[in-house]
Parts: sequence; C-alpha cells; structure tokens
Amino acid sequence: MRTDLHRHITDSLDGVRNLGILAHVDAGKTTITERILYVTGATYKRGEVHDGTTVTDFDPQERDRGITIFAAAVSCVWDDHRIHLIDTPGHVDFSDEVERSLRVLDGAVAVFDAVAGVEPQSESVWRQADRHGVPRIAFVNKLDRAGADLDAAVASIRERLGVVPLVVQLPIGREDAFTGVVDLLRMRSLVWAAGGTFEEGPVPEPLREEALRRRRSLEEAVAELHPLALEEFCADAAISEPTLAAALRDLTRTGEGVVVLCGSAYRDRGIEPLLDAVVAYLPSPLDVPPVRGVADGATDGATDGTARGAARGAAGGMTAGAKEGTAGGVVEERAADPRAPLAALVFKVNATATGRLAYLRVYSGTIRKGETVLDAGAGRTERIGRILRVQADRNTEVDRAVAGDIVAVVGLKAARTGATLCAPSAPLVLEPPSVADPVVSVAVEARRSVDAGRLASALARLVEEDPSLVVRADPETGQTLLSGMGELHLEVAVERIRRTHDLDVGVGRPQVAYRETVGRGVSGVLYRHVKQDGGAGQFAHVVLDVEPLEVVTGADGGTDGAGAAGFAFRSAVVGGRVPREYVRAVEAGCRDALAEGPLGGHPVTGLRVTLTDGATHPKDSSEMAFRTAGRLALREALRSCAMVLLEPVAEVTVTVPGDAAGGVMGDLSARRGRVSGSTARAGTVVVTATVPLAELFGYATRLRGRTQGRGTFTTRAVGYAPAVRGGDAG
Repeated sequence: MRTDLHRHITDSLDGVRNLGILAHVDAGKTTITERILYVTGATYKRGEVHDGTTVTDFDPQERDRGITIFAAAVSCVWDDHRIHLIDTPGHVDFSDEVERSLRVLDGAVAVFDAVAGVEPQSESVWRQADRHGVPRIAFVNKLDRAGADLDAAVASIRERLGVVPLVVQLPIGREDAFTGVVDLLRMRSLVWAAGGTFEEGPVPEPLREEALRRRRSLEEAVAELHPLALEEFCADAAISEPTLAAALRDLTRTGEGVVVLCGSAYRDRGIEPLLDAVVAYLPSPLDVPPVRGVADGATDGATDGTARGAARGAAGGMTAGAKEGTAGGVVEERAADPRAPLAALVFKVNATATGRLAYLRVYSGTIRKGETVLDAGAGRTERIGRILRVQADRNTEVDRAVAGDIVAVVGLKAARTGATLCAPSAPLVLEPPSVADPVVSVAVEARRSVDAGRLASALARLVEEDPSLVVRADPETGQTLLSGMGELHLEVAVERIRRTHDLDVGVGRPQVAYRETVGRGVSGVLYRHVKQDGGAGQFAHVVLDVEPLEVVTGADGGTDGAGAAGFAFRSAVVGGRVPREYVRAVEAGCRDALAEGPLGGHPVTGLRVTLTDGATHPKDSSEMAFRTAGRLALREALRSCAMVLLEPVAEVTVTVPGDAAGGVMGDLSARRGRVSGSTARAGTVVVTATVPLAELFGYATRLRGRTQGRGTFTTRAVGYAPAVRGGDAG
C-alpha cells in the first residue's frame, strides 16, 4: 500500500506531525525510516543499510561504518498528513545530535530490539525525551529474529523505563514464522506477503482467545489511567473502539501511557500500522503549548526553563501572546499560527559545497524566500536566500514555510545552531538546545606546516556544524586540542577533516576530561582585597564557607547530571554588611574560580559556597572589587580543602560467547571496572560493568582479539566518579 507523495494534503496544522526515530544503535531506526519513505511513496526503491543505499545515511562515513552519525531530516505524506521525520543517531558518542533534534520535535517513535529489549542507549534517549516532554509511542522491531519475544521486550520497557506500556498488537507467528499482527483495537488481522503488501482479515481462530484476553487487559490498563474510559468500562464492562482510541491519544500526549506496536522493518511488516499510530496518537503543532521566549530585545538566549519541557509545564496558565516579566526580559508566548509574528529556531548547520545550510523549525508565523529576518540573539539581520524542503541530502525548493514546518534555508551568513530567527518588528529569543560538556580530547596538527591555516579553518567549520565539539589551545604545550563526546566522535571528526578538506592530519592519544570536587570543606576563609594605585582604589572583604554539594549517586558509582553543574551559592550575611549587588559580584567571582582547581587545573564541581560575612568601604568598594575578592577567596579556600579528582565513567554492556565471558570479566576488572551483572541470553552472555572512560580507549580491538571477533560492546556515559589513581590526570 503506497501513496502518491504529491497527493492533496490538508492545509491545517492539525495535519502535520514532527517526529523523530529514537533507539539504541542497530535497533533498526534507519531501516524503519527507509520503509516509511517507501510505503508513503517518497521513494521508489527500498534502501538497505548493509548496501549503503539508504536515504538518511548519506554521508560516506555512515555508509562505511554502517551506523547513523548525523541526524537527517526527511518528509513524506500519509493519510493526508505531512510527516517531518528526523532519523537520529543511536551511538552514545552522538547523543548531542539527538538532543538538538528533540528540541524541535513534537513526538517520537522509540524503537526497541525484540531480542534485547531496552538497551543502554535506548534508556539514555528515552530520558532525553523525558527532559524535553516529548510524547512517544514504541515500536518493538525485529520480531523475525531468533529469540524475539514481544512480552519480554515490553516487560523491559515497563521495568527499566518506569512507564505503562499499552500493547495494541499481537504478533502472528514467532521468529522466522512471523507474518503479521492482530490489531487489538479493531480486532482484525494484518498479514504481509513477501513483496511488502498486506491483507486485512479476521483474527485467526487459533489466536482469537488470546487476542480477546489481551484486548481485555488493554481495556483494564487504559481504564485505570483515563477517567472517561473508566466511566464507560464501569457502565458497559467494556470500552468501545472510538473511546479506546481517544484515550490512547490522550495518554500518549500526557506521557501517562506508551502505545506499543510491533513488526519487522527489514521484512516490511508493521510499517503501515505504525504510520497510522503516528497520525492517530502523536501530537500536531496545535496540540503542544505555545513556544516561549524572551522578548523586548533580550539577547542572552535565557528563558525561565529548560528546553521545551519547562516551557510546556509553565504554559498552562497563559494564553497565546501572553507575557510575564523576568529578570532577563519579558517572557512571551507565540502560538503555532502562520499569521503570528515569525519565530523559528536553527537546530543544525551544515557547510556544503554550495554554502551554509541551516535547518530550522518554524514555531510561529511564516518565513518567505528573499525576506529579511532578525537573528535575535546576535542582534543582526539575515536574508533568506532559498527555502528547501529537505529529503536528507536532497531537497526541493519552496517559496515559504509556515508554523509547524521543518525546513532548511540557504543564505544565512552568520546564524549558528541555537539562533532564533524572528520578525525584526517582534524580536524574540528562544532557548537554544543544550550542549553537553566534552569528555575526551585529542591533539591535532597538520603534518605540513603550510597547512596550519587550512586546518584552523577546517576546525572552525567543524565546530560551527557540531557545537558538541570544542577546539582550544593547550596553554602549556601550545598544541591544538579537539574535544568531543567520545573516541568515535573524534575519529569521525578527524576523518571529515581529512576527506572534506584533503588535509594530512596527525592525531595524539585521546585524553579524558577530569574534574575536581571538594571531599572535605573549610569554613571561615577570610580574604581582604585592597588595592590603591592613586585615585579610586579597590576594597572588598569577604568570609566564605566551602562544603561538598550533595549530588545523586547511582548504583554504578557515577553522579547524575547534578554533578556536572554542581555549584551552589548562598549568602548568610545579615545586617546589610554586604549589599545585594556586591553579593552577586562575589558569586560571579566564585564561578570564575571554578575554571581551574588546585589538583591539576581541572574544572571544579560539586561544592556549595556560603558568604557568611564581609565589609565594604564607602568610596573604594565596587562590583569589580568584590568579584575579584570572591575569585581569589575561593581559590585560597580550595587549596585548604581536601580535594578529590573525578574521572568520567561509562556503563559498558558487553555481549560475548559463553566460553569467553570469564576472560572478558577479568579484563574489565583489570581496567578498573566494576562488573554489576551478567545475563545468559540465547547462547551468549551479556556482561554489564562500570568502567573509567580512560580505560576504554582501544577496547574494541582488545575485545575482538579475546573473542575471535565474536564480541560486541556498547557504552553509555553515567557521569563522574572518584579517580582511583590521581596520577591518571597527567
């Protein structure tokens, strides 16, 4: 069943779906995307990952490695609805690509392997979607594999993700014999033939009793969560199909339940019902709260919440266009209305052979070819050269894009990822996607001195395209350091420089990003800053207490996100001895001091600073003096504290043949890892351990050698933990 891509689609925003495909690496995201494009008529040939012929994995490195590295946007039409779809990476090193995509999506399809269930990166991307408040449905893929078990996969979703799965299908056949599904809402069967076409029919007699039992379980689960469904269930002892569908839609959008479908994308089974579920259950731009931003010329990009999750939570009591004051400006809402003032967010920038290509989500208003827009954060105007409806690396030019659209534009000279494009007459700054701190660095240099300038230009372009990469000069060695989210992330970045810019680049050994924290604090640290050089002087007197900041520590020994941003400041000064504006200056100075710790010059995290006393001078005190005093006082206090070196740690999941499990666990222990569990699964053993990231460099080669190429592993960053050997910091 295929539809004409150019068929009529509704002009209403209710007919638009902006969604992403999320999953662990190798769960089948890209294959699902390919089948969606084929089924909807957007392509006329099925692309395959193993052949390197997929639409979304168009980069040469993606085809060489067989994984998705860069988020790719495509569009298609299904049942009179336009679907903008982003295929996201599944490897942990490219989680920032997922973060930027989630910032602009209204919904998502989470894909799970029917054999493995919830895998480490499945859980990570799920938590990312939680933070953004993105509604999801689940698709259990690869039901044709040996060992596939829908019930086990659903159980892992319930246990590991802490959600209520609402299974709406029953598989017909197991493993190689999997041919279709029973739709538990309409109580019908869908059976696919070898060519990808399916036939609808009654529920097979051998499955009727089981289908009725599962339909009853679905009704009971929905009735427990949805008041209207509960009323009907109590009155009629059953829930009708329309009521059940409406309840599933509501529960999906509130996140109280997760609709679960199943199939095998590689064998073209289950894609059409998945598309029907996307249209039926996931929200349109009209179903999500209006976007919020800072108006009245604010240029710092700050809003009153994190990404869209907080904006959604705060939007309940305000109508579209409503405003409220904040310290940074006026918070304003923009409804998803083509007639409203323009507000669009740039979430990805690509430097192509024909110029810069900026991907953006239009939240309100209309953007037209040739018009001038304002980059509100930078305070400069940009001209829209062309507007493109994107199909991965291919595109179709259009004259305009309206609220709800995800498009690419050509012609922006300076706008970067996170920039807000808006109407010059109605400035608004939306919160940009968050960027994680890099954890691994390598030294890079051009092998020929004459190429040094070209390398600097290539690195600048790389950082412009991928904000999770950081380039800096080592102040001690003078080397250029490229930092990123992992070893593979940096390998891909360096290879892009070699291929795209034809540069011969030398790369040093990877190094991890250490942190320092307070193990035991100090109190009553007094610092008096006095400077008199003629004229107005500087005077500031502060007294600080420093103590460890309690952060959540998981069973794996790593800290959660609180550890990365772990700094708290408060004032306990009484009697107005330090005016409020000087208290803020002391806090700013303390934040300055966090850049370098006393152990090895690493950033400091996980501490609480309290200003307990101070004094001022009627003429010589100033904000600058108190900022300097705060910085120097905290540096002195940290030298007196018992400091602890922290190193990044990762949860490693290793799948090996049973006869190699002992050697692999011994090797993980030798790498300072803590084995947390092992599970036998279909002739293999799955070992889970927490290992310092520094010990994982080159692990892929070592694992292949120990298992004769039969072992695989995945990693998931879990935060920071105390380093066993301080000398590892270098």
